[in-house]
Amino acid sequence: MSEPENETLLEFPCDFGIKAMGESSDEFDAIVVAIVRQHVEDLTEGAVTTKQSSGGKFTSVTVNIQATSKAQLDAIYRQLSGHEAVKYVL
Repeated sequence: MSEPENETLLEFPCDFGIKAMGESSDEFDAIVVAIVRQHVEDLTEGAVTTKQSSGGKFTSVTVNIQATSKAQLDAIYRQLSGHEAVKYVL
């Protein structure tokens, strides 16, 4: 028997890290942060970390949030995955 779609192993609210990866550009981190901010009221200082690949071609942006629901996380992942600049979302 499969579990209902609205169930999750997470207990909300909880700290949650969202990582998006894409080709390095001046705008990539701003794109990721802008999308997350549409779904999260307050990003704390130090919530965003950026790391370039060893060759510098790709950038990963991690945004640590206080997640309030599965629906919130699903919406963030859907919007990030749908943006042309974002190649992967973890």
